[in-house]
Amino acid sequence: MRQEDRDRIEKVVDLKAPVSRVWRALTDYEEFGRWFRVRLDGPFEVGVTNTGNITYPGYEHMKWESVTEHMEPERRFVFSWPPSALDPETTYSDDAKVVVEFRLQPIEGGTRLTITETGFLQFPESKRLEVLRSNQEGWDIQAKNVAAHVAS
Repeated sequence: MRQEDRDRIEKVVDLKAPVSRVWRALTDYEEFGRWFRVRLDGPFEVGVTNTGNITYPGYEHMKWESVTEHMEPERRFVFSWPPSALDPETTYSDDAKVVVEFRLQPIEGGTRLTITETGFLQFPESKRLEVLRSNQEGWDIQAKNVAAHVAS
């Protein structure tokens, strides 16, 4: 596996909904919570930390913590989360973060959504592949969830 393949996940999904609809599903914290299965305590705002609880079956014990990094309306939404959220036994630097980026592009009949998650090289090598695989599976599920959500 190449080094960059161990540091990133990229998922591209074509959605049958206009960019404005997909943008709202991604950036309205209540809508995001419905398809992502998380109860967030407040809206996404650049520079603000969001907290909440995962509501996805089997993961209800997990807390949500993210920082909204960037919001470019109807084009790009970026948040980050601390690696300690998945690996509390390891000590990470205060500035360690995993970054999730959603890019939206209009296409005929809807929106192309590209989801990229980076920052996996921060995890200890003994845990990295497991975290990468788990998150890849998670994004496969979440891509289906957002597609169903914006189609309804």
